[in-house]
Amino acid sequence: MTANQILFYLISAFILGAGLIAVTARKVFRSAIWLLFSLIGIAAFYFWIRVEFVAAVQIIVYVGGIVVLIIFSIFLTQQSGKEMAKPLQGRAAFSALAVISGFVLTYLLIFQHSFNPATNNSIEGSVANIGSQLLSISEHGYVLPFEVVSILLLAAMIGCIVIAIKSRPETK
Repeated sequence: MTANQILFYLISAFILGAGLIAVTARKVFRSAIWLLFSLIGIAAFYFWIRVEFVAAVQIIVYVGGIVVLIIFSIFLTQQSGKEMAKPLQGRAAFSALAVISGFVLTYLLIFQHSFNPATNNSIEGSVANIGSQLLSISEHGYVLPFEVVSILLLAAMIGCIVIAIKSRPETK
């Protein structure tokens, strides 16, 4: 086993472990922290395959933006110290069935697809090229998904503000 394979398995185990703990944690705040670690592990994957710009975006947008927004939402709603209710017995069996079905579906989709070998044409991964494609409205431009993500973040912020606003009791 090569060092690359060992590093791949270590990062994968870290991501899967952190994701599993994030899903099964009983406290909401701890779940958000483990989600943060899982997203950092995904950024480590991007660094490992030498896509530094995407790794930096992963850290800035997801770790620095989304997870911090989730943590602020938890604190603003004062639910950080409360434990979540235990799932019902039927839900655990249904969840296990859903996970197994997802793995089977993924397996079938991957192995029914014939993957074409990569061409020798490499894509220029400079920051200038990525920036011009993000702002381009041509065929290979990404301005529409970029705007959709900004609207999604705006909706998340508005949702956090609405949740955080408490109704004041009427004074006599």
